[in-house]
Amino acid sequence: MTQTIRSVGKGAANQSGAVVNKDAYAEAQDFLPINGLDHVEFWVGNARQASNYYRALWGFTPVAYAGLETGIRDRSSYVLRQHDITLVVTAPLTPDGEIAEHVRFHGDGVHDIAFAVDDVRSAWRETTSRGAQSYLEYAEAGSDEDGTLRRSAVHTYGEVIHSFIDRSDYRGVFAPGFRKVKKPARAAQGMDLLEIDHCVGNVELGEMNKFVDFYRDVFGFSQLIHYDDKVIHTEYSALMSKVMTNGNGRIKFPINEPATGRKKSQIQEYLDWYKTPGCQHIALRTEDIVRTVRTLRENGVEFLGLPHEYYATLADRVGDVGVPMETLEELGIEADRDEEGYLLQIFTRPVQDRPTFFFEIIERHGSRGFGVGNFKALFEAIEREQALRGNL
Repeated sequence: MTQTIRSVGKGAANQSGAVVNKDAYAEAQDFLPINGLDHVEFWVGNARQASNYYRALWGFTPVAYAGLETGIRDRSSYVLRQHDITLVVTAPLTPDGEIAEHVRFHGDGVHDIAFAVDDVRSAWRETTSRGAQSYLEYAEAGSDEDGTLRRSAVHTYGEVIHSFIDRSDYRGVFAPGFRKVKKPARAAQGMDLLEIDHCVGNVELGEMNKFVDFYRDVFGFSQLIHYDDKVIHTEYSALMSKVMTNGNGRIKFPINEPATGRKKSQIQEYLDWYKTPGCQHIALRTEDIVRTVRTLRENGVEFLGLPHEYYATLADRVGDVGVPMETLEELGIEADRDEEGYLLQIFTRPVQDRPTFFFEIIERHGSRGFGVGNFKALFEAIEREQALRGNL
């Protein structure tokens, strides 16, 4: 089932059954200009170990630290970078407080998907006036000898927030309270992770359209693609998804909800174990998925596997994708094609003990889709994992 994105107007369906809005970028409103993703912050049980995991296995370089040694008494944070991707891992230093409660309730998970903006005051004012709940008012800004970092933040689904960050008057490594890591341990080599391609949110049954409306009305986003349960299903389970995007296309947020099926969907499994809606996975874009995945596998990162039957018919479905089919099968990489081009993608197993958050690695060649032709095979692979965990 190949996703074919045609040059069609709003609400038109393609051959796969996905509804694609080719005018989405033009329709997105400009009252909230977003320059891109500033960083993603995870709240975790042990920030030092999480930092070492992303350094030693994923090739991220630790660039900044905050904790007791920098005058921060309630948390420990490490900032890690690779090309245009900035991850922050933060752990509580005491058994009380917001971070400790978040980790106790959810396990490790995404707390903040932060936007880079030019005006945090305007961003906070525009979003809260349209219905967003404030998390941090713009009046609270941080300053040190490196200048002033401006920040505000609002709530979104579950306990995820969106911070608005303005670094135009800040020269420091990350933020006040952080110090530069002068001699970081050597990061793993061989990765080619360039930027965050998209962030996926899971919400409760019946809540998808609520948050589609939320991102449209509060952030000015527009709907890019709609997949219903006729597109995303297996023999046992199904889900529905709508992809929201901002005006410049730098932010893409698929929003998923479970659909009724014979057994429990991957979305419901996430909700059962994370306990609330949250960020299910983040896709990292690469220009060399073969080298990147081969290195990640050698480093110990675990990926979902697909059966030989998937690859036996893949060439007929997608044609030449620049990588031999035997190499794709060896590494477990999936491929999909639409009218704009093709993509290669692969998904990790959950990267923490609970079956919640995971990563996707994606390489795009023209395609702006999300691999709908792989959905059935992918979800069957996830169901095999769910069955092993006793959660199907």
